[in-house]
Amino acid sequence: MDMTMETCRKFVEVLASNAPAPGGGGAAALVGAVGTALGNMVGSLTVGKKKYAAVEEEIIALKAKCDQLQKDLLDLVKKDADGFEPLAKAYGIPKDDPNRDEILEKATIEACAVPMEIMEKCCEALDCIRIFAEKGSRLAVSDAGCGAVCCKAALQSASLNVFINTKSMKTRDLAEEMNRKANEMLTKYCALADEIFDAVRANF
Repeated sequence: MDMTMETCRKFVEVLASNAPAPGGGGAAALVGAVGTALGNMVGSLTVGKKKYAAVEEEIIALKAKCDQLQKDLLDLVKKDADGFEPLAKAYGIPKDDPNRDEILEKATIEACAVPMEIMEKCCEALDCIRIFAEKGSRLAVSDAGCGAVCCKAALQSASLNVFINTKSMKTRDLAEEMNRKANEMLTKYCALADEIFDAVRANF
């Protein structure tokens, strides 16, 4: 089931239930899409305004990028659920099955892929939101700040879905490489999100 086709209320109800998905990864993807859209809103309120004619071309290009990022993040809600299913099944394999470890390792590695992608998309979104906040309509600058906060939350949430899986991986060199990439994104982009928030907050 693609939960993004359900109402917000239904999504939250299922999220709160004992259903295995959506979980933290799917929620992170949705929040990332919301944050991206908030930044994009600033762009929408900037385009066509004479006051911002000098940056219109740049804003239009950013809007097109964010349109795609929003779609990608929403698609990742379902992809995260699909990616978790093989892992859930692998945990159900009897411990005396000689193939269990190999199947479980493969499923664990695959389960890391989507949250890593969610993190990458959130980083791209924050790069765009920074410019929306700097150059977009002053009347909507608070929305850029809100977008940055949402994308930071999504980034951090997705990272936990990486770390919980890399912790149990047997292929330690791959696990450490995934951890390194995730930590680099957290360090750089959580700081950027905070900078955007602080800059927006300084307007009031």
